[in-house]
Amino acid sequence: MRRRAWLVPVALAMLGLSVSGCGDAWEAARRESAAARSVYASADELPEKLSEDGTTIVVGDPRAPMVVRLYEDMRCPVCEEFELRGSSTDLRALTLKRKVRTEYVLASFLDDRMGGNGSKKAANALRAALAQGKFAQYHAVLFENQPEEAVDGYNDEFLLRMASQVPGLRGPAFDSSVKEMKYAAFVTASQKSYHASAGNRGTPSMDVNCRPVPDDVRGVLFVRGLLKIYLDSKS
Repeated sequence: MRRRAWLVPVALAMLGLSVSGCGDAWEAARRESAAARSVYASADELPEKLSEDGTTIVVGDPRAPMVVRLYEDMRCPVCEEFELRGSSTDLRALTLKRKVRTEYVLASFLDDRMGGNGSKKAANALRAALAQGKFAQYHAVLFENQPEEAVDGYNDEFLLRMASQVPGLRGPAFDSSVKEMKYAAFVTASQKSYHASAGNRGTPSMDVNCRPVPDDVRGVLFVRGLLKIYLDSKS
């Protein structure tokens, strides 16, 4: 009986706020419209900036109540798993809703381990995309087309070709930044930040409000829906 009593007004509300007067319905609609405007419609609306210490790319509302710091190496296939099949969708949705600010620390240790310089080149290109306000979009494109880890496929030609998939990114400034490794200092600083904060955890790794996600629950990064539950428990 208690359950049915609760369902009746909810059902009526779903059918058009039948229990309310016209003025109340209009006010509810106005509040809903205002709430809708308070979220970002897509990644291209997200604010992006470089952290004050120059090591981290910050995406989302700077006033968001939760900060998620994500450590990734662009050559890492496990990072690709997180981005394409794991809980990155949870993180993206919460960032769009202004509930989370996402901070990206771009590691490049796989270049030393596997040979080549693709991690460094990709990190440099992403920093160049940030200068154009296109980091989030380009980051997604690079993971959607990630070369095999051992191939070291993030070369200039590939990075520029992928950039052509992001409207408004290509241009003399971006292209020259990619070819000339304009942001090499950022790449070095970002790797040092990763090594100091998460180097013993590998990639991808995540901090939530400055606290590492424990190893025993790291699986939340790879099952869609679980990361949202985990983050909700920390809010």
